[in-house]
Amino acid sequence: MIRLVATDLDDTLLNQEWKISSRNIKAIHQAVKQGVKVTLATGRMAVASRGYAQELGLDVPIITYHGALVEQALSGEVLYRKVIPVELAAEIVEILLKKEIHTQIYIKDRVFVRKTNAYSEQYGKMSNLKVEEADVGKLLEREPEGLEKILCIGEEAVLKRAASELRQIYSDRLNFTSSKPYFFDMIHPEVNKGTALKALAEQWGIRAEGVMAVGDSLNDREMITYAGIGVAVENAHPEIKKIADYITSSNKEDGVAKALEKFVLNGE
Repeated sequence: MIRLVATDLDDTLLNQEWKISSRNIKAIHQAVKQGVKVTLATGRMAVASRGYAQELGLDVPIITYHGALVEQALSGEVLYRKVIPVELAAEIVEILLKKEIHTQIYIKDRVFVRKTNAYSEQYGKMSNLKVEEADVGKLLEREPEGLEKILCIGEEAVLKRAASELRQIYSDRLNFTSSKPYFFDMIHPEVNKGTALKALAEQWGIRAEGVMAVGDSLNDREMITYAGIGVAVENAHPEIKKIADYITSSNKEDGVAKALEKFVLNGE
């Protein structure tokens, strides 16, 4: 029996207008009413995720930044945070800026770039937040703890080359992941959605077989592998569809609701 459900946001729970359909909302409400815990697991910042949790009425820990930050949805209380050390972040950012790759750095609820452009404007629109301009080097010098993630945005071929070069040097010091073909994320090496979801499940005394995870992209790999039922939406990356236990409809066709109806609400 499924007792815990985790769903990704972009291209999974959210449609192309970054909204949650009425059918998805209804299915999640029904699952919660049945006593099932439902949470969000996203690469988004916490501030760009809270609104969706509030819309769904979920007062549970939500997994943000690919698992680097877990916070209580409604209160915003930080329950877990694992950051990239400042020295390493500064080193990476310098390399990326020399390559003239658009780079964004994330510190809790704020995102910074050296210079805003079309990429940062589109990102701000998608996330419903302001991307701030800053002298990134000086900003990192003043940051005592570290940062949740570094994100590069650009053409897929360019990002693949940069990722390949960085992996050769930093594969043991960073986790490299992606939520979209034109995104390339770097986070702490111990961070991923699967690890965060496992920690939540254990906190609630739920075994992996009682967990369902729904996602679409490479950053969902670990949680889909961990969950007793790993679900990919129809529009998922081919590698994710290959490892999933079940493929539901796309994010445009209420895929999350249909998975809930099949495995949770109908008791299959």
